[in-house]
Amino acid sequence: MSDSDEIIKVIETLFQAGITKDLSALRGIHLDDPRFSSFSDLPPYDLKDYQTTIELEELRFISISDYAYEIKNPKISLYGDAAVVAMELIQKGMLVDNKAYTGEYMTITGRATFVLIRQSAWKIVHIHLSKID
Repeated sequence: MSDSDEIIKVIETLFQAGITKDLSALRGIHLDDPRFSSFSDLPPYDLKDYQTTIELEELRFISISDYAYEIKNPKISLYGDAAVVAMELIQKGMLVDNKAYTGEYMTITGRATFVLIRQSAWKIVHIHLSKID
């Protein structure tokens, strides 16, 4: 498998967790290191560390049923053991409020940038998600 294929597989693993609800996969694809960081298009908007990112991803994927995603036009730039991936990203699903037993269908069209490093395997070291609409 090429580096590009491996890198896309890591990113797809992140979003597949929203479909399968196998949230244990999230810890294996992010670099558990103080240098990890993420920005998101959902509040809170501050720069997040590894643990906060994992917790918010788990909460997001638990709260969305019928989740689906589409990665469009990925551009992978390799720099030795580092990679930058820029893409368009469409996420859809039913945002569920379990306390009120209600749901709201959502579609998020956005852009995403991932930075990965290779340490025996490719790991995500930075994520930046932003909405377009």
